[in-house]
Amino acid sequence: MTDQQYMQLAIDLAQQGLYTTAPNPRVGCVLVKDEKIIGQGYHLRAGAGHAEVNAIADAGHQATGATAYVTLEPCSHTGKTPPCCEALIAAKVARVVIAMTDPNPLVSGRGIAALQQAGITVTTGVLTDQAKALNPGFVKRMESGLPWLRVKMAMSVDGRTAMASGESQWITGTDARSDVQRWRARSCAMISSVDTVMMDNASLTVRADELGINPELALLAAEQQPLRVVLDSQLRLSPQAKILRQPGHTVVVAAVENAAARAALEQAGAEVMIVAGANGRVDLPELLRVLAEGECNEVMVEAGAVLAGAFAQAGLVDQYHIYMAPTFLGSDARPLLDWPLDTMAQQQCLIIDAITPVGNDWRIDARPA
Repeated sequence: MTDQQYMQLAIDLAQQGLYTTAPNPRVGCVLVKDEKIIGQGYHLRAGAGHAEVNAIADAGHQATGATAYVTLEPCSHTGKTPPCCEALIAAKVARVVIAMTDPNPLVSGRGIAALQQAGITVTTGVLTDQAKALNPGFVKRMESGLPWLRVKMAMSVDGRTAMASGESQWITGTDARSDVQRWRARSCAMISSVDTVMMDNASLTVRADELGINPELALLAAEQQPLRVVLDSQLRLSPQAKILRQPGHTVVVAAVENAAARAALEQAGAEVMIVAGANGRVDLPELLRVLAEGECNEVMVEAGAVLAGAFAQAGLVDQYHIYMAPTFLGSDARPLLDWPLDTMAQQQCLIIDAITPVGNDWRIDARPA
């Protein structure tokens, strides 16, 4: 097998931590000796063993003289666990093949330098794009101080998301909703608007029985619920709202102070944060910076046309997941985005990465062009 093939195995291993590693990156490692795989490991969750350490433990004494294939540069600093580059050095591996360097500018290259100083041969840049795709949020947060922002929407064939009254449950089928659960599970935070939360009586939770993945991983994913962020400029959310009675943590983000409403929400278990922008609205770029400072890698917006449109108009969206159901809702129903455009020259083009059947519906994955 080639370096690329072994690295692909390491990437496949890293995928097993897709829903559980946050705020850490997803990383896989394969140890090879005499063209045989002698050890495999991946990072499961923050505080648990890193991929390299798990692979070394799997290989035991055979690790001496082996080649390690790692999807991300081995860490060189002590966090909740010791540095992985030191574990590789102690195991006396002969060569380390790395898909991508650590995007954190404070540590990038240091793990590689430590390995080389110990006399270990290092090869970098093997399946770099595939490795980056494992951790779009971690990479973006390290490089820009912002999380990777997804906007999830569901629409009819005629591009409508709800009836004129706001009624929207359900446009898509159960398979699509299960698919959305998996996107939620890999997110560090979920953002919605107070109007959507009140209209849908939303919970914005990850539910293990709806994930459709390995039951043990599903339970682990549901244990670490994404942060629920409700944008509520005037603090209108009821302290009795269902979203405040769910496992995990809810933050209500306002644009103006209201001491009485704030106290009631805090007593109900919410955290209230003021992130004021223009015109009495929440400052969306600042909110994303705050979430990144809180180690949020991937953030998903599940909201109506107004908030989804606001993120789009601000140029903050990295990826759209648009579920299309084989139905018409009619010309009076609500549009996909609240984004007034007057001329063809103003049209907003997308790059479509994939169109995937999900039960009776379709999911369109797209990026701003």
